[in-house]
Amino acid sequence: MKKLYLKDDYKPLMSVKETEKAIKFVRDNFEKELCKKLNLTRVSAPLFVFPSTGLNDNLNGYERRVSFDVKNISEEVEVVQSLAKWKRNALGKYGFLPGEGLYTNMNAIRRDEDLDTMHSCYVDQWDWEKVITRDIRNKTYLKKTVKQIYSVLKNLASKVEKEYPMIKHNLPEDITFITTKELEEMYPDLEPSKREYEICKEKKAVFLMQIGCKLKNGLPHDGRASDYDDWKLNGDILLYYDVLDIAFEISSMGIRVDADSLYKQMKEKKELDKINDKYHQDVLNDLLPLTIGGGIGQSRLCMFMLKKAHIGEVQASIWPEEDIKALEKCNIHLL
Repeated sequence: MKKLYLKDDYKPLMSVKETEKAIKFVRDNFEKELCKKLNLTRVSAPLFVFPSTGLNDNLNGYERRVSFDVKNISEEVEVVQSLAKWKRNALGKYGFLPGEGLYTNMNAIRRDEDLDTMHSCYVDQWDWEKVITRDIRNKTYLKKTVKQIYSVLKNLASKVEKEYPMIKHNLPEDITFITTKELEEMYPDLEPSKREYEICKEKKAVFLMQIGCKLKNGLPHDGRASDYDDWKLNGDILLYYDVLDIAFEISSMGIRVDADSLYKQMKEKKELDKINDKYHQDVLNDLLPLTIGGGIGQSRLCMFMLKKAHIGEVQASIWPEEDIKALEKCNIHLL
């Protein structure tokens, strides 16, 4: 559902030129520290893949992919929607060892996004993935990794405040962990997005776990693809964003499926017809490494760190003309 936030009292803290410089500051500092903290190596990544490989991300399963033909190649190719499965395949192909990981600057097109304050049809994120062993494929290691990423976010906020004194952040010392079922028990009468808002308003920084698992009403808190995250070992990093008074998702991540969880989840979503794709067969036959990984939105991070009221203030994309006019009346000018 489209959500366009119009703030009558909004005043940008910096000019467009200053914003462009600040975007580079945020991206450079975050990328450098994330690599150090998680032991990641930058790799080149594709903008498009063959559908037959099964490497494209299905997201929630209903999004239409952008495809096109290429001269001298019989099969059409698809623009990636994320690199969740490609990264895991690359870790095995490139010979990464346990404890080592990769990251890439991922660009994608999501044509079915509701274009609003937080969502664009152009996606830019740091996609990262790391090899793990069976003995640490658990909640303890998941939480440890989340804490490492959160520490990078905290340090970045401090650097931004020092570089740009007019910007102030209020991130808590620690991030709160809670499952979707626990959140449902806390707010049984609220819809999922309202639950996220309430917990974020209270705790300021939350890792919401087990997204994809069914709740009491038989539905999941939110949709998740069946074939990359293990629904029992995944989650979203959510921050409270005072500029818009909302729960702000900065990252979706998790420990990836093994043979058992892949089969169960594909069966639950009635997607076993895809089981013979090469990627799925490689997981089922233990031909790929066990991994943990996720995506961290680049424009979203810049929006949060620079106190912007619309993602279009830090990203050049396309927007409905009526939205552009409405936002300009609120002093929100898009790139």
